[in-house]
Amino acid sequence: MDTRSITIKYSNAPHATVRTIASKSHAHRLLIAAALSDKPSKIMTPDTSKDIEATINSLNGLGARIVRHAEYIEVNPIELFAPISDIANIETGSPAENAPGLSKIDCGESGSTLRFILPVIGALGKTAEITMHGRLSERPLSPMYEELISHGLKMSSQGSNPFSISGQLTGGDYTIAGNISSQFITGLLFALPLINPGASSASDNSGSNSSGILHVTGKLESRPYVDITLDVLNEFGINIKEETLENGDTLFTIPSGQTYHSEEALTVDGDWSNAAFFLAAGALLEKGVTVTGLNIDSLQGDKKILDILKSFGAEVSISPSAASSGILSEVTVSDITVKRTGRLQGTEIDAADIPDLVPIISVVASLSEGRTTIRNIERLKIKESDRVKTVISTLSTLGAKIFEEDNSIVIDGVPALSGGTVDSFNDHRIAMSAAIASIGCTGPVTITNPMAVEKSYPDFYNVLKDTLCEVTLGE
Repeated sequence: MDTRSITIKYSNAPHATVRTIASKSHAHRLLIAAALSDKPSKIMTPDTSKDIEATINSLNGLGARIVRHAEYIEVNPIELFAPISDIANIETGSPAENAPGLSKIDCGESGSTLRFILPVIGALGKTAEITMHGRLSERPLSPMYEELISHGLKMSSQGSNPFSISGQLTGGDYTIAGNISSQFITGLLFALPLINPGASSASDNSGSNSSGILHVTGKLESRPYVDITLDVLNEFGINIKEETLENGDTLFTIPSGQTYHSEEALTVDGDWSNAAFFLAAGALLEKGVTVTGLNIDSLQGDKKILDILKSFGAEVSISPSAASSGILSEVTVSDITVKRTGRLQGTEIDAADIPDLVPIISVVASLSEGRTTIRNIERLKIKESDRVKTVISTLSTLGAKIFEEDNSIVIDGVPALSGGTVDSFNDHRIAMSAAIASIGCTGPVTITNPMAVEKSYPDFYNVLKDTLCEVTLGE
C-alpha cells in the first residue's frame, strides 16, 4: 500500500476479531542476543516491520547473516571480536574512508535499534558508520553517549548523520539516570557481558575488572522493558545480579567475558503495544473487539492497557485461545475481548511506565464522560514525534477538548468527535490512534502521511478495513 493519504470511516461492523502480531520489543532483543550467540538459531515469527528490519540490517552490517523466511527468521551469529588492527585509532572518532573492517549500518528510524546497538558495537571492538532517517538523529543519546566515551569509545558529535563510532568498550562503573530512556540500560546490559575481563577503565576504582557495574539512579521508569531484556538475557545464559539500594537506585552487576548460548528455536510474544489499538477500539463499541494470541503472563508493560480500559469502565474478558495466533510459541496464549457496556468514565493514569500507550489512551479519554488526567508525560517529547504536541494537535483537530498542564495531558471527554484531516507527523502511534478515533467520529478521518504505520504494524490499515472501518486510499 503506497499512498499520500487515507480516509477512514467506521462501518458499523459486527463484532471484530483480530490476530495479534509479534512483539517488536521482544523481537528486537531476541535478534540481538541470537546474533551475539554461540550457534545459529531460528526466531519463530511470520511478522516483521521497518523497525525489526532496521535491527536485522544493523546486525548484518556487523557481520551476522540473518535471513527472513515465511514463518521464521534465521540467525547466523556475528564472529564476535574484531582484530585490533581493524579498530580505527582516530581522535575524532571518524573512521577513515575505506577503513579496514568498517561496518556500514542503517538504523532506519528505529530508536531501539540505535540505542541497543551502540554499546554492542563498542563491546565487539568494531568500527562503524551509522546512517539514520526521519527524526532519529535528533533524538538524544545522553547520558549513554558520555558513558561510552568515558569507557573507551570515540564517536561523532550527537546529531551527526552519518554517525561514526570506533574503539574498544572497557569494563568498570556505568551510571545512567532511570527516568530518561530504558533503551540505554538495555543496550548496556547486552554489551557488558561481552567485554574482555582484561579490559580496564580509568573510571574503575574497585581494583577488579571481572565485572561491569551499571548503576541506575532514581526510579527506573519503563521498568517492564528492562524486565524483557533481563528475561531474554537469562534465556541466553547471561548472568546478571540485580540489587535495589536503600535510596531506591538499582545496581546491576554483570560479569565480563560471558558467552551467549542460544536455543535452536526461539519464540516471540504477541505484541501488547499494537494490540492496544484494537483493544481500545473494543472499549468504544458495544459489539466489542477480540484480540487473539496474547500471552497474559507476558513481561510487556503495555499489557497494562487492560487495567486502564477497565478503569474507564470497559468490560474485559479473557479466555484460552481457540486458534493459533500465527506466532509459533510454546507459551499459553489467550483471546482478550473488550467491549463498552455503558458510557465510559474519565480516570487518572500514570504514564511513567507506559509512554507508548498515551496516544491511544487519549483517544478513549476523549470519548469518556468527565475528565481524564494522564500524568508523567515528559518522555513523550523524545519519541518519533513530540507526542505531547502531536497527540493534542491530532485530537483537537478531531474535536476533542485536550490540553497540557503540569507534566500532564488533561482531557475533558465529549459524546462524539467530529472527524477531520490530520497528519501522522511521521509517527506510527499517532497514525494508528487517529484511525481508531474514527470509530467515535461523526464524520470521516483523513490521515496524511499515513504509512508511518510501517514502522511497527505494516498491515494495520488492511486489518482495520477487514474488521471495523471503511478505508479509502487517497493520492
